[in-house]
Amino acid sequence: MPYTSVNPATGEVLKTFNEHKNEQVWAALDNADKAFYKWSATPIAERSKIMRKAAQLLLERKEELARLATLEMGKRIAESRGEVDLSSAILEYFAKNAESFLAPRPLNSMMGDAHLEYSPIGVLLSIQPWNYPYYQLARFVGPHLMSGNVMLLKHAPGVPQCAVAFERILQDAGFPNGVYTNLFLSNDQAGALIDDPRVKGIALTGSERAGEALASRAGKNLKKSTMELGGSDAFVVLEDADLDHTVAMAILGRFGNNGQTCIGAKRFIVVEPMLERFLARFIEAAKALKLGDPLDESVTLGPLSSDGALQLILRQVNEAKSHGATVLLGGSRVGEVGAFLEPTVLTNVKPDNPAYKQEFFGPVALIFPAKDEDEAVAIANDSPFGLGGSVYSKDVERAKRVASRIETGMVFINFPDVSWPDLPFGGIKRSGYGKELSNLGLEEFVNKKLVLVPNIPAEVH
Repeated sequence: MPYTSVNPATGEVLKTFNEHKNEQVWAALDNADKAFYKWSATPIAERSKIMRKAAQLLLERKEELARLATLEMGKRIAESRGEVDLSSAILEYFAKNAESFLAPRPLNSMMGDAHLEYSPIGVLLSIQPWNYPYYQLARFVGPHLMSGNVMLLKHAPGVPQCAVAFERILQDAGFPNGVYTNLFLSNDQAGALIDDPRVKGIALTGSERAGEALASRAGKNLKKSTMELGGSDAFVVLEDADLDHTVAMAILGRFGNNGQTCIGAKRFIVVEPMLERFLARFIEAAKALKLGDPLDESVTLGPLSSDGALQLILRQVNEAKSHGATVLLGGSRVGEVGAFLEPTVLTNVKPDNPAYKQEFFGPVALIFPAKDEDEAVAIANDSPFGLGGSVYSKDVERAKRVASRIETGMVFINFPDVSWPDLPFGGIKRSGYGKELSNLGLEEFVNKKLVLVPNIPAEVH
């Protein structure tokens, strides 16, 4: 199937790319395998210069790149600019810090003089989604090209122009041929690459279904993988929360990126003394969102990424209603052109409702009352997902104690989930495994080799 760029605000087909032929795929793998031996031997300081140039080019081409992301997946133009800024910051961070992250680490061992040293493992296959078409690439490229690995990249079929534009940035920055290659792959071709012994690691950001398929195939081949999958993050509001701030953060956390964020706030768990006031203010603020063309600077909520994404979330909303959920706001498509959904708020979602355990990847908020802090934590943990979450209270120490009880890879206090280069990113349960960003992300695809000079005298025979 072709990779097709469609403007979700208008339905207009912008550009179409054919999948790469098998011979092109295997030629790219051959090229990457050969490039690895030169790139891994390139001094880190030289890698850093090239990476810094790529970070600079992202900023220089920010307007062009931002417009492209908005046209391809509907992100508001201001958010697209912010994504380019973040992507540049990630590349700069790893250019600056990779040398210290990769320095040999002494071990205090009673067995003798010991240290760990870090070395790249080879060709990596990265499969990335459409919702952050540059950031998703940057957070893989930054650490793993700086560590000396090389990569083949399969981007989502809906953002092919962003994929080409990002590859061009790296080429223009001076990365050698074969170090980073964008490929328009079919699922079968991606599977065949995982089977090839020259591919040493696999990273996916995507759906649970894709994660199951790729993790099992990687496991069959005994290859290292990382999986960043879905999330249904809890937004826990305690009775002593600052209401003005909490509502503002709830709107940002749920409707940012048009509701299409893995770590977006999706389940609002509110203790009952705060429930009525929070709900009234949240619905009022959601009603005030301006839906429209994401290129319009005044718009505060754009379309979903595609008509397919819109139809999926409409089915989820209708199924939730048929199982007893109450629609407090929205729930319907807006207009006949574009993938627009009204801001939607659902409540009365019981544990036997399919929506209770689902991820809603769009502008839909689920409200759950809790009688107290303990019940709020229990509801937060009653999820197949464990990516992120947030807790709201004027008592920061109390919020930290609650955060420690929430079963996720990340929890934030008085702010919705965020991502930054020096913060480890990753989840547990069906949200996947492995870390991205920070030194922990860099260490996912390196060989941590022990070198030991024993202090045990050899026996004389």
